[in-house]
Amino acid sequence: MTVQSGPHILAIGEALIDVVITHEQPDFPFEIPGGSPANVALTLGRLGRPVALATWFGADTLGRLIDFHMNDSGVYVTPASRGASHTSTALVRLDENGAASYTFDLEWAPTAPIEVPETAQIIEAGSISAIIEPGASAVLDALTRGREHALVCFDPNARPSIMGDPSAALASLERFIALADVVKVSDEDIEWLTGGACIDEVVDRWLGMGPSLVVVTRGKHGSLAVTSSGVRFTKTPSDVKVVDTVGAGDSFMGGMIDAMWGMGLRGADAREALRSLPEEQVRAIIDRASAVSDVTVSRKGANPPWAHELS
Repeated sequence: MTVQSGPHILAIGEALIDVVITHEQPDFPFEIPGGSPANVALTLGRLGRPVALATWFGADTLGRLIDFHMNDSGVYVTPASRGASHTSTALVRLDENGAASYTFDLEWAPTAPIEVPETAQIIEAGSISAIIEPGASAVLDALTRGREHALVCFDPNARPSIMGDPSAALASLERFIALADVVKVSDEDIEWLTGGACIDEVVDRWLGMGPSLVVVTRGKHGSLAVTSSGVRFTKTPSDVKVVDTVGAGDSFMGGMIDAMWGMGLRGADAREALRSLPEEQVRAIIDRASAVSDVTVSRKGANPPWAHELS
């Protein structure tokens, strides 16, 4: 029996090792498992939700570190995840404000088709794994099949150093957005992908493609949530000392999914309820996501909170 035997959340996408170089101690890098979908899964596992991760890493020392890190946080890693020739890495440089920039050494070629059990009730994907081939096509296929029985959450999570031309990346990512029920995106993602288009116009366009909820995180300016039914909610940021931003958006997404799961917003049958989400539920989802993310940015690396750390 595994977590996939019953109702669960399935995160699909890259898991890698972040090699983090800080502004204060550039000669002393530290390693921590990361990757956007892996961080979402990690967040959900620590919050006590049943979660599996379909990813791609090697049977090497770094791969064993990912395996241990995920298992230790309650994340089930699917057996097909362990077939890469080597485990991917990301060189993460932190500036004096804790903001991160990334340089990648990636292999993203999961065995297709990616298994999507019918017991998966929420599927999360995004970032590099939605761009890099041959894996991106396998992820798109998995979401297309999975949305028959699950809600789909997607985070573009733009990585300019590896995604190439912004307009081409946007066209690719919007194939996924059209399949999604929930989209979480940062204002910086929108800036890069669209060349500075108005955030409200981008959100409206994406809602017109199919999602029921689009959430824009705006760093020190808080977040904006807009639904296809017309609800609009702005969350002001908390007064949190930011140590670094690694994994902040991923833990925000994890917090959103955690709240959705707790509300019973899971499975394709919940799609209609999601389309008519009242403001109080939108607020509760964003409040939970913000609380989770606030803890993550208050400490080094992609280190989301455990359930007992949240009030």
